[in-house]
Amino acid sequence: MIDLRQGGKGLGGAFTYNGPPLVTGWHRHDLHQIEYAVSGVIEVETAAAHYLLPPQQAAWIPAGLEHSATMNSSVRSVAVLFDPSLISRPGDRTRIIAVPPLIREMVIYAQRWPIGGAQPDPVADGFFRTLGHLVTEALDQEAPLDLPTPADPLLAAAAAHTRRHLAAITVEQVSRAVGVSERTLRRQFRAELGLSWRDYLTRARLLRAMALLAETGPSVLEVSTAVGFDSPSSFARAFTRHCGESPSDYRRRVASRT
Repeated sequence: MIDLRQGGKGLGGAFTYNGPPLVTGWHRHDLHQIEYAVSGVIEVETAAAHYLLPPQQAAWIPAGLEHSATMNSSVRSVAVLFDPSLISRPGDRTRIIAVPPLIREMVIYAQRWPIGGAQPDPVADGFFRTLGHLVTEALDQEAPLDLPTPADPLLAAAAAHTRRHLAAITVEQVSRAVGVSERTLRRQFRAELGLSWRDYLTRARLLRAMALLAETGPSVLEVSTAVGFDSPSSFARAFTRHCGESPSDYRRRVASRT
């Protein structure tokens, strides 16, 4: 348990990160948290799932939930912390939510009040109370940016092997790597995760593609190849179906707001 308030009594506050790549390690705290990626890509892991946080999205992490965050290269982020009394429907799991312009501006403005040592302040408390209401409403707009984490060790190994070899992997190769038949592997994916191995692979590829497209280096074609799609057209169709916009539109939108 990390005391982010460091003895302070304020109802909310912000914590800004702008530094080298970082893995926080597993931890939890007694405050609700919105982690907003200003630029770069953040990964959040809980016992239940692995989440991707691209630029202009926010991760909701309820108080008391153990999690680990990975700040990849070129990450700038703002975490806004809320006293539990400010959020009426926090839930018990992490969610990735799209951030509308009003919440985005309020998250950036929240840096005025660092969480460490924050003391009661009528202006600050009113600000975080209002932001808390807006965040509560936004929690209903969840983005499909997570991969479920299998509880079964064998299935977890299969999922990890799949993620490590996104560019060229088959279910036959995965089943050999973990020592089970293809039929058993397919059945276990469906039974525990509620999706087929192929669907898991596609989602993992698309999440990785979103992270790569948020960078300035690789082209859309290079990203398509790197994550294992047979052609740019099949990549574009899958990306648009999953994300609601084309890879090029996604890249332009992310680049325009960083």
